[in-house]
Amino acid sequence: MLATLPHMAADPTPSALRSEVPAAALAVVELLNSRPHATPLSADALDDPQAAKRITGLFTPAAEEHSSGRRLTRVRELRSDLMAAVTAADADEAAAAWAAFTEHVAAARFRQVFTADSVEQRQEAGNPVVGGIALAVAELVVSGAWRRIRLCANKDCTHAFYDLTRSRTQRWHSYEVCGNRSNVAAYRARKSKAAPLSAGR
Repeated sequence: MLATLPHMAADPTPSALRSEVPAAALAVVELLNSRPHATPLSADALDDPQAAKRITGLFTPAAEEHSSGRRLTRVRELRSDLMAAVTAADADEAAAAWAAFTEHVAAARFRQVFTADSVEQRQEAGNPVVGGIALAVAELVVSGAWRRIRLCANKDCTHAFYDLTRSRTQRWHSYEVCGNRSNVAAYRARKSKAAPLSAGR
């Protein structure tokens, strides 16, 4: 049974910190969190036309005409590739995920437009949403920011988030939602384990 989780659907990043998160990262995290995940299982946000338009619109202004069911199939493939890259257990799994992503964005062709101050990537072929996702991910990989995209350590959540800690060790997408729950559960487990020992004395 599919159910939506309101507290999971909202971006947990405090507004004061959102300005520190690259726009490309916010868009990619939103895409990753559109997947069915958490307990109870959330719906695929890309199945909802309005949600799909909003999410794909993060990557291109032309999203509306490119967010049909058939075109969204490739977006779902890219989402799966990126999830595989985030969750890769070793270098081989990561390489396979990136190879799949590379193949799935191959039809998006770009031309470099140079000025004295900048280089702009202009897409000349392919689905603009796919191209937008490719550019966003490329920006994150080149800048090193990709490694800050993580999944919540709460197995009943697995919400994607952008780790703003200097040490890149943030475990929860929201400490208030998942961190506290984990700490309470661990405390109760310790008490439960200690109880039989106390009774036997």
